[in-house]
Amino acid sequence: MTNKPTYMKRIIAGSSLLFSILLATPQAYAQESVDVIIRENGTERREVIDLPKSMTYPVDSLLSDWKAKNYIDLGKDCSTSTVNPQFSDSVYIDRLSRMPTIMEMPYNEIVRKFIDMYTGRLRNQVAFMLSACNFYMPIFEEALDTYGLPLELKYLPIIESALNPSAVSRAGASGLWQFMLNTGKIYGLESNSLVDERRDPIKATWAAARYLKDMYAIYQDWNLVIAAYNCGPGTINKAIRRAGGKTDYWEIYNYLPKETRGYVPAFIAANYVMTYYCKHNICPMETNIPDATDTIQVNRNLHFEQITDVCGIGMDEIKSLNPQYKKNIIPGDSKPQTLRLPINYISTFIDSQDTIYAHRSAELFKNRRNVSVANTRSTARSSKGKSSSQGDVTYHRIRNGETLSTIARKYGVTVNQIKSWNGLRSTRINAGKRLKIYK
Repeated sequence: MTNKPTYMKRIIAGSSLLFSILLATPQAYAQESVDVIIRENGTERREVIDLPKSMTYPVDSLLSDWKAKNYIDLGKDCSTSTVNPQFSDSVYIDRLSRMPTIMEMPYNEIVRKFIDMYTGRLRNQVAFMLSACNFYMPIFEEALDTYGLPLELKYLPIIESALNPSAVSRAGASGLWQFMLNTGKIYGLESNSLVDERRDPIKATWAAARYLKDMYAIYQDWNLVIAAYNCGPGTINKAIRRAGGKTDYWEIYNYLPKETRGYVPAFIAANYVMTYYCKHNICPMETNIPDATDTIQVNRNLHFEQITDVCGIGMDEIKSLNPQYKKNIIPGDSKPQTLRLPINYISTFIDSQDTIYAHRSAELFKNRRNVSVANTRSTARSSKGKSSSQGDVTYHRIRNGETLSTIARKYGVTVNQIKSWNGLRSTRINAGKRLKIYK
């Protein structure tokens, strides 16, 4: 492994690429980007780094989640100070180097900028996320440990979604791990009109672990892996080619999209602040322990309202425990699906499941399984004065000397019926033509 203090000194002083951050005004903090001056080879240029979308979520949107509303206690004062202590670069370097991580956590002014954001204007978001960790970190850690991945990757959803399970990006990424539709399907996450397993914290976490493991097999560098997680491996490969084959994140930095330039520094800063939040006078919001839950296999179509009506569990709680079902419908007819409920409702569901499935089923499931097709030909005959019981159509070829009267008498119908069936306006007919006769 690279000696971290030595590497970080090289990043700050010895690298050909030096960073310095413009002092941000309060107004700039409200924006979705930060200004950066990059000094390289004796030249300076100013550019804008886009913030990860998770850093722009207001606290109110994070607290709207059912788990947050029911298990995070906003009323208890945890004595979080509004004062954020300032530390020297050497202190940050020392703290980052002492974190028990496999992944490289270097320091520079870009990383410092994101640390300042998390410990400054985003203090309330950090206090929320420290509490929300109680809901999700055991899930993240189990999957990462099973695949032999660095446990510090558990903070990746902080950058992706701010631990908001309902997060949806403008590009269409969804869930805690912000999977795009195609990537999710590649890693076994079902998406259709009724189900989106990218929103399932457990299934999405295991899919993310497999994806991260596959990316590391390609790049053998964790900074490149998480950068690829943000912008896609194709974009990373282009940046590597444009940088002359260099495979260090900081050396291909200039060839990356704006948001990805801030993504790795934000990840390092997230690991720092989730470890050293006490040093910055940030206190986690008070969290109560959620009720234990368990799963049931559902083999028939089931609507959430059937469960709430019969079992008495709240609709918001069912939605929160089963976020993968987009329309409150579990399509068990197509294949077995999983329903998660508080453990004290499991026996209630099992004992009453026949009643639950039958309850309001005709009202809630209106899609017909089969339909009869209308006989349009019979309908047309009926509208033209001939009932459907008079048989099929017969075609009569007109001979010389025949009139509509003689043809009508031959088939036992009226002249007006023949005119109606054939769209005739007069009784004049021509030999050789055919007439439709319904009998």
